[in-house]
Amino acid sequence: MTEERFTALAEKYMDTVFRVAYSFLKNSADAEDVTQNTLLKLYQSGVRFEGPEHVRAWLIRVAANECKSILRSSWRRAEPLEDYMATLDLPGPEHMDLFRAVMALPAKYRAAVHLYYFEGYSSDEIARLLDIPAATVRTRLARARERLKKDLTEAYAL
Repeated sequence: MTEERFTALAEKYMDTVFRVAYSFLKNSADAEDVTQNTLLKLYQSGVRFEGPEHVRAWLIRVAANECKSILRSSWRRAEPLEDYMATLDLPGPEHMDLFRAVMALPAKYRAAVHLYYFEGYSSDEIARLLDIPAATVRTRLARARERLKKDLTEAYAL
């Protein structure tokens, strides 16, 4: 891979990789590490990509695997969610509440929700990215929606 090609791909997909990593880890420092490791693997890989969607899917798959490695680590560090939210440009308070609710979900639900709603992948594509059955993805999405509905209904009922 040429340096120019790598630079173009890194600039195009760096934010996507970071967002995927953050949705798994809820820690910007760890998400930055995952982003850096993922892009390093891209640079070192000899993979011939079929197109932009193939590159994007490959990067997300590598990032997800990197996140799983970090989640297994006993050296995990926590970060206040509010610190990260301060860096986001969310349109209004209801979007902040939704973001908090999504980030409060267990990692397996957060990942599915992020890839489906924010990255635009289908449940079959998510299944391939996360190496799980498509039915499991659909179940995780359904359970995540139920939890979000319950949590947000309770929050706004007050």
